[in-house]
Amino acid sequence: MQVPLRITFQEMDASPAVEARVRERVDALEKFFPNIVSCHVAVESSARRHRKGKMYSLRIVLTVPGKEIVVNREPPEHHAHEDILVAVRDAFDAAQRQLQDYARRMRVDTKTHELPTHGRVSQLFPDYGFIQSSEGQEIYMHRNAVVGGKFDALTIGDEVRYALHEGEGEKGPQASTVTPIGKHHIDPARS
Repeated sequence: MQVPLRITFQEMDASPAVEARVRERVDALEKFFPNIVSCHVAVESSARRHRKGKMYSLRIVLTVPGKEIVVNREPPEHHAHEDILVAVRDAFDAAQRQLQDYARRMRVDTKTHELPTHGRVSQLFPDYGFIQSSEGQEIYMHRNAVVGGKFDALTIGDEVRYALHEGEGEKGPQASTVTPIGKHHIDPARS
């Protein structure tokens, strides 16, 4: 963190145990997202007249590049937040979820989808054939690689989409899956 962690206690005495737990949780957030600029945690105690014990609430303000993430964990109606460590846990769990959402949105390694490889049937034999790729490479295809058992329906010049098998076969590059393309397909190379 560029700015040191700040922990404040309101309406209560400072607690070394709570401060240690807060530091542990902030360290965990930094391991997940090392670009945290600053963090301020305010721990507050509030006595409620109609309840026996005190209730605790936390406010966490995380500054990250381009955004400020704020978590306000007010005590729920049940008595769980009478335990200050439960209040700390709940607040930091919420902060982690918000930080994960932020990191997901900021991730630059977005998925890209490659276009399927296209080619045309250039040679046909009883059990196999060859596809000429758009780069001019000859790709071997076995009749079993043609989707839907449509090998016998292929003719020379038909356009197909194919996936290459890893490594090369005896006859060079080999298609692992071949899908005939319908007559309504528009070839991007021709448009």
